[in-house]
Amino acid sequence: MKKLIVLSIALLYTITVYAQNTFKAVIKDSKTDETLIGATASLQGSTIGAASDTSGLIILSKIPNGRQVIKFSYVGYEMRLDTLTFPLIQTKPMLILLQSTGKGDGEELDAVVIGATRSSRTIANTPTRVEVIAGDELDEKGNMKPGDIRMMLNESTGIQTQQTSATSGNSAIRIQGLDGKYTQVIRDGFPLYSGFSGGLGLLQIAPLDLKQVEVIKGSSSTLYGGGAIAGLVNLVSKTPTDERHLDVLLNGTSALGLDASTFYSQKFKKVGITLYVGYDHGTAYDPAHIGLSAIPRFNRYTLNPKLFFYLSDRTTLITGINSTIENRIGGDMQYLDGHGDAQHSYYELNKTGRYSSQVELDHKLNDKEKLTFKNSVSYFDRSINLPNYRFSGVQVSSYSEANYSYTSEKTDWVAGLNYLTDNFNEDKNSSFPLRSYHYQTVGGFVQNTWNATDKFILESGIRGDYHNAYGFFFLPRISALYKINSHFSTRLGGGLGYKAPTVFTEDAERIEFRNVLPIDVANTKAERSYGANYDLNYRTGLFNDQVSFSINQLFFYTRIDNPILLTQLINGNLQYLQPGGDLNTKGMETNVKLTYGNFKLFLGYTLADVTQHTNSIISAYPLVSKNRLNNVLVYEVEGKFKIGAEAYYFSPQQLNDGTTGRGYWLAGLMAEKIWERFSLFINFENLTDTRQTKFGPIYTGSITDPHFKDIYAPLDGLVVNGGIKFRL
Repeated sequence: MKKLIVLSIALLYTITVYAQNTFKAVIKDSKTDETLIGATASLQGSTIGAASDTSGLIILSKIPNGRQVIKFSYVGYEMRLDTLTFPLIQTKPMLILLQSTGKGDGEELDAVVIGATRSSRTIANTPTRVEVIAGDELDEKGNMKPGDIRMMLNESTGIQTQQTSATSGNSAIRIQGLDGKYTQVIRDGFPLYSGFSGGLGLLQIAPLDLKQVEVIKGSSSTLYGGGAIAGLVNLVSKTPTDERHLDVLLNGTSALGLDASTFYSQKFKKVGITLYVGYDHGTAYDPAHIGLSAIPRFNRYTLNPKLFFYLSDRTTLITGINSTIENRIGGDMQYLDGHGDAQHSYYELNKTGRYSSQVELDHKLNDKEKLTFKNSVSYFDRSINLPNYRFSGVQVSSYSEANYSYTSEKTDWVAGLNYLTDNFNEDKNSSFPLRSYHYQTVGGFVQNTWNATDKFILESGIRGDYHNAYGFFFLPRISALYKINSHFSTRLGGGLGYKAPTVFTEDAERIEFRNVLPIDVANTKAERSYGANYDLNYRTGLFNDQVSFSINQLFFYTRIDNPILLTQLINGNLQYLQPGGDLNTKGMETNVKLTYGNFKLFLGYTLADVTQHTNSIISAYPLVSKNRLNNVLVYEVEGKFKIGAEAYYFSPQQLNDGTTGRGYWLAGLMAEKIWERFSLFINFENLTDTRQTKFGPIYTGSITDPHFKDIYAPLDGLVVNGGIKFRL
């Protein structure tokens, strides 16, 4: 009897193994016969999937018997569906040939098409160097900090989020060492975060409704006008598809923070909808026990509805609203707990209301030509309140654009006109001069992308802007992509940029705009920039193609003439002046990716040498980590679970008071278990519990009237967060 049972189990095991088939295929370009590294194959109706290695080989395991549909896709190529009956008679790897779209506008490729360059091309066919955070990477970063995008950007090479307030946590983006005012942040092509509305911007953008984040480093003013001297960050929102999407995220932190958000999208016959609703809460938190909050207490409510009207096969109308309301208060912990007195009365209260509308009309004249009209109106109301001080005002801005685009097999054209208004009206809270301003800019642009050969693509553009306060600006740019062979490609690009000065800089934000005089427009010039970058890409297989290896080496240089500097006057006030000289940033970025089986290793290094030239004096620019290391190791079984470890190094930074901060390491660990309809995640951020308060005091004076030093390292230390995501 025992032998019969054993035999039955053996037969059952054999049948089970036999019913779980293995499929092998080699993915190649249908025209060039080149192997495609990183192409994906997935079994329809299951979580089985894999990516091709450096030899183009892809392996799918545990495929059941019977008719199965396998989907093949790759960036810049048309999606392919094959129906196969398992078990297969053929045992050798199947040859799968994918056809290039040339432009990357296939339905399955929407998530990787680049919009920041004003074209519909993919990364592989874009001469301008663009970095994209999308897919799993965007999802992973969203797990680590679901309430905002600071961490997502800060963990990229060449980007640093600089905290400007010790108690409110306000931060700005620094690209390649340059101040946040030189980076333009746009959403779906609309400049919604500039001037006063840039304040607290990074803290109020959640990643759940983003499809991807595109980053262009270096001067990009030709693309979108003034402000993109250091670079451009384009936040691309999700769009509806025929399949309904309903995502719910709940997250809690060891610092008693809470994030609850929902994203819904669906496309019907003539109408589509996306809707994001979010609530984020923070509890005042003081891990250093110094009596001041490292994380403020805040409550934020976000509502972003968007409607898509498919008026015809050629015409689409998109309308949307972004709205955020937040109250944020940090300061003396005793005061925040409701037990303040004369010795415990310091606070910093920020109240913000952010509202913007977007309208976009796309009309295809034919298969090659398209007209686009877009408009946004933004209203931003913010007040900063401290004991015996208040700074508040309203910024109303608008952006209107009309453009024409032409796309053919060999060349793309886009030309257009835009009109931008930026009006800030400061409230009269004291006798101090108001910092109000009223700017208007009219611009025109033309851009061409030309496939000169199969291997050489050239992108060129010009823009002319007329600013009502600072005059006319001519802004040319050029970029070239050369595909040397299947392993090597290289890009070279450069352009001009400009920035119309306002009082809204990191230096002024750091002191809550106290005693900062208005810009003397009559005696101030616009800041002008000249920038160039060169990068080389290489990919290959190692150890008999068991390991996929790729490296991107970037060299960059940007010079800004006539930078405005916040200078203290004899009477104690602060004035923006333009002493003779310039601001230079030069350096390099190295990005390495190694893939072996389910393991992925990312290594990054940034060298940013930023110097301030004032008359004959050359000095190091403050708050720049000259050397940075990024190290991330991920183990992922697709559709089942992932675990990742990361470590980041920041070298010592020059501070504004002439001292030098300490270098430090940050480490983290995250894990996620995935099921079909939900997943559980946990993240240990700053495992080393690195805090600037461990290096020394962060303020001088008394706790009643603290004068904060520059914040160059984390203040919140080790924070654990975890939660659940539903996909309904």
